[in-house]
Amino acid sequence: MNKIRFILAFFIIMFTLVACEKKQPQPQITEVSVINVQTQEVVLTTELPGRTSPYKIAEVRPQVSGIIIKRFFKEGSNVKEGDVLYQIDPAPFQASLDNARAALAKAESTLPSIKARLDRYEELVKVNAISKQEYDDVKAQYEQVLSEIKYWKAQVKLAEINLGYTKIKAPISGRIGKSNVTEGALVTAYQQMELTRIQQFDPIYVDIPQSTKELKELERKLAEGRLKYAGGEQNKVKLILEDGTIYPLEGTLQFKDVTVDPTTGSVILRALFPNPTEVLLPGMFVRAIIKEGINKNAILIPQQAVFRDPKGNPFVYIVDKGNKVQIRPIVTDRAIEDKWLVSEGLSVGEKVIVEGFQKIMPGMPVKYKTEGKQEKQ
Repeated sequence: MNKIRFILAFFIIMFTLVACEKKQPQPQITEVSVINVQTQEVVLTTELPGRTSPYKIAEVRPQVSGIIIKRFFKEGSNVKEGDVLYQIDPAPFQASLDNARAALAKAESTLPSIKARLDRYEELVKVNAISKQEYDDVKAQYEQVLSEIKYWKAQVKLAEINLGYTKIKAPISGRIGKSNVTEGALVTAYQQMELTRIQQFDPIYVDIPQSTKELKELERKLAEGRLKYAGGEQNKVKLILEDGTIYPLEGTLQFKDVTVDPTTGSVILRALFPNPTEVLLPGMFVRAIIKEGINKNAILIPQQAVFRDPKGNPFVYIVDKGNKVQIRPIVTDRAIEDKWLVSEGLSVGEKVIVEGFQKIMPGMPVKYKTEGKQEKQ
């Protein structure tokens, strides 16, 4: 009886072990999501700091000396070219003009008589009725009167100019600043201190420093054909204001300076922006988005697909032809929105893993799916 029980217990145990073996799950292959590497045309831009500066600036100074008797403008207002800003006391300049005009009239009044005398002497000297010396004396007197008339005409012109300078006018249109003098102040011609300053900032300049290293790299890419000129759009510039908002109007690159700043190793790029509402004021710090060119064969991959090794070198996980995970070192150029621009390391058609990193290791077999397509194994 004990022997039968032992045999029965043995078969029960064996049956249980076999049943357990049949129920053990088969190992599952990890699933990942991939993207197929493709090329596309991308306009490359660079973002650089910049500072606004006036399109025109005029430091207003007097051109004659005198007392300011009137100021005609309101500080901080807009003025037009030719508007009278200050009035210097014109009385002494008017007197100088009247004196010059009187002297000119006196000189001109003697001209007819001396001219008639010269004409008579010219006829008499021909028949030897007078000496040659007498004729020469009258001719010299006539030429002296002509010289005096020219001199006093010049003095009248100068006096008129100086009288006109007593009205200090705006040399350009724009926004006028504070006045550094008040009525009753004595000013001198071409003095060092400006009376006021006018700035025109519609349009307005934006000066953008760019390192010579970046410029040389851009020139090298263009020479190698890795970048193409963007035609008329190449010179278009956008602005990001200090609060992070985008300035609605585009500017145009005007020129690139040829002098390198020895302290920063950069050159200045100057862009011109329309500023009808005067949102941009001189001296503001902004960020300029400059178009470098067009990359017709750009490779972009999502930023979440890029990892870095302990040395900071970027790499991605790819699925090779044997459906196994491999590590692929890459070289990134820059971030474009939520993607990395890859300059080296990937080829068209390769499969880059973008999801499912948690359970993968190099050499591990996986099955993958591409967005919008069926799973492959």
